Amino acid sequence: MRLKGIPLATVPQLLAPRRFSFDQPMHVFISVCDHYEPAYGKPARHVQDARVDRWVNDYPKSVQGLCDSRGHVPQHSFFYPGDEYDETHVDQIAELCRRGYGAIEVHLHHRDDTSDGLREKLETYKQILFNRHGALEKNAAGEITYGFIHGNWALDNSHPKGKCCGVNDELSVLRETGCYADFTLPSAPDDCQTSIVNSIYYAIDDPQRPGSHNTGRRAQVGTIPPADGLLMIQGPLLFDWGRRKWGLAPRLENGNLSLQQPATLDRLRLWCAAGVTVANRPDWFFVKLYTHGVEQNKMQMILGEPMRRFHEGLGGLAREFSTFKYYYVTAREMAGLVHQAERGCSAPDWTSLATEWPSPAARQSLTGDRSGVATGSGIPAISIQAH
Repeated sequence: MRLKGIPLATVPQLLAPRRFSFDQPMHVFISVCDHYEPAYGKPARHVQDARVDRWVNDYPKSVQGLCDSRGHVPQHSFFYPGDEYDETHVDQIAELCRRGYGAIEVHLHHRDDTSDGLREKLETYKQILFNRHGALEKNAAGEITYGFIHGNWALDNSHPKGKCCGVNDELSVLRETGCYADFTLPSAPDDCQTSIVNSIYYAIDDPQRPGSHNTGRRAQVGTIPPADGLLMIQGPLLFDWGRRKWGLAPRLENGNLSLQQPATLDRLRLWCAAGVTVANRPDWFFVKLYTHGVEQNKMQMILGEPMRRFHEGLGGLAREFSTFKYYYVTAREMAGLVHQAERGCSAPDWTSLATEWPSPAARQSLTGDRSGVATGSGIPAISIQAH
């Protein structure tokens, strides 16, 4: 049985949010993970072009003059679907990211797939993003790595009816192809929602069964990540008693950003109350938000005054409470900060983060390297079955 897509046994966890106060020492890491789909709804080409053009033109203007506690502008992580890949659009977003506004990661819709089919899609797409567009990064072993969001929420074939995936060992395939973390969750009110909520944890795959990420081991200070585990970074999920349906039932807070659900300081309090942290590092708050940023009402919010008011409100909080520190981070940087917490860092080490988990802009500032950008690498155009 489920309530708003949430397993009933999990509901009590959402009724007891963590208590905290902005006047306590806290580092708040905010990452907006966008299911960025210019072809959403299959509109005419000129509509898709206009969506991307608006982002490229308006995002820098929307964040002009803003900065966080380390002096960085708001960051945006574009999870661009491989099944809707468009070279021109990705080129535009990649250039926006090189200018210091975010990073590109991997999104994928698929169905009735196989392990081998999924592996080929991921390997091909990450090569395209890295070699054609200068997106993604390599790890110390020289492997191209990526963050991942599953289309239609059905990670590891977790849909109750087996829709929108088909691969029971998807977690293994992701890990083996260079996925450094998954950012799909929460999925409620969709029925793919896991029993684990408000957590940063490692999921161990059972290749014979779907939904292996329904259980896992929480990330913890002083604990080495399991070699066979995939890092799962969840966003907030709890009930918002300040917004009630018909004045009675609380609405669901799941970190979604839209014109109807704009980012506000009241929501920030809920996001922090969700308590998404690394165990034994309670003063580091990981706030993973999501949106579908090319939809009109999402663009109106993120590229307009509502989001700017939120950013300005964060600055006001930091001025009011000297112990409140907030940081705009990409998805990749958020994963790097999880590992810093695991290693026992008491404060973010931005210098090592820039070298170990660089953003496109950080990589350029460190190396001046623009290799891989529109190089005509000879990789064939990607062909992935859309949902």
